[in-house]
Amino acid sequence: MTPKARNYYSSASDDMFSKSLNSTIYRQILLRPRILVDCTRVSTRTTFLGHEVSLPFFAAPAAMARLGHRDGEAGIAAACAKFGVMQIVSNNSSMGIEEVVGRTTLPPQPPQPTPPTPPLFGWQLYIQKERPKSEEMLRRVGKLPQVGFICLTVDAPVPGKREDDQRTAFTAGEESSSPSPSSGGEEGKATPSPQNGDAKGIEGGAIHPPSQTDGNPNPQSAEKRKEIHLEESPPIAGGVGKALSAGMDTSLTWSTALPWLAKLTHLPIVIKGIQTHEDAYIAYQHYPLVRGIILSNHGGRALDTAPPPIHTLLEIRKFCPEVLEKLEVCVDGGIKRGTDVVKALALGAKLVGLGRAPLYGNAAGGEKGVERVWEILKDEVETAMRLLGVERVDQLGKRHVNTRAVERDLFDGRSKL
Repeated sequence: MTPKARNYYSSASDDMFSKSLNSTIYRQILLRPRILVDCTRVSTRTTFLGHEVSLPFFAAPAAMARLGHRDGEAGIAAACAKFGVMQIVSNNSSMGIEEVVGRTTLPPQPPQPTPPTPPLFGWQLYIQKERPKSEEMLRRVGKLPQVGFICLTVDAPVPGKREDDQRTAFTAGEESSSPSPSSGGEEGKATPSPQNGDAKGIEGGAIHPPSQTDGNPNPQSAEKRKEIHLEESPPIAGGVGKALSAGMDTSLTWSTALPWLAKLTHLPIVIKGIQTHEDAYIAYQHYPLVRGIILSNHGGRALDTAPPPIHTLLEIRKFCPEVLEKLEVCVDGGIKRGTDVVKALALGAKLVGLGRAPLYGNAAGGEKGVERVWEILKDEVETAMRLLGVERVDQLGKRHVNTRAVERDLFDGRSKL
């Protein structure tokens, strides 16, 4: 990876306390295996919003995958399709949503005992001040049958102070770190992102408006691909993160964002960025408009010392367990092992998201690198389930974990639901 890619992917806010705690919190949760249980069979299949998925983890929305490798988000999507892993495509994707989902048509495969489930995507939405940009993207996304929900992200209305990222200025049309044999592209030239509709959007200039593609809804398609060379664009101080956040609407509220979005999409809405049980309960009160939530502190990249998602999940279990009965609750942040995935599932998470892991796999080897990430994690999850004495994901429960060391640090104030 280039220093710019490495700094953007790995950076977190201020002292990076939340980023660290996201991961180390899982070391404080102990598993409780049962012995002399038949562990011949194991199934990792589960569902999300009525869609079957092969594995209980997903590719969380993570921007600018082509900074690491030219395969980019499409390479991640192809790897996800091979394993039946759900992917949420970032609002700040370095490739068009149409090109990303278009890479999931698999070549003929040899017979498999349990073939992967059909590809399932979510699309991440950051609502823009210039609403027509967001409205246009929602129209495009709504035409794609592979996209099953909208992921409204609300935990970073302004960028956190990511000092490592800020040390490297961002220039529109940034180079990728390596070529992609599958893309047919020339090494060193990154394809611009079309996600927000004009040349001054949150992609820092690397945007190709639909109105300039001769009616083609996918400006990144092979037939219509047009490289935009922005070598003369000045660097943007503050790094990649600050460049990507330009144009986001910071005035959003529960009463303004959700009604606006509901008028523009027929897809289920999942809110990403819940960090307290109070906000989880408000989301619950908006059911069925809101169908799911993702507990997340933005990978520690927004407010440093914000709680890890596992704290929020345990808060919900303590103060408002009814949320888990009605909403599909996911967590992301800090997941490094299959045992981490299993612990979150045992505490009530429906799926577990990973953002940096597929980015690093992509940087290491493009599509094949991401496949290796999923292969390792799948094997670890299956091994952990077998050693726990669990055959299916839905059999995991609180009895399989000891969370006493974590619960003593939970919020203990008065709940005002």
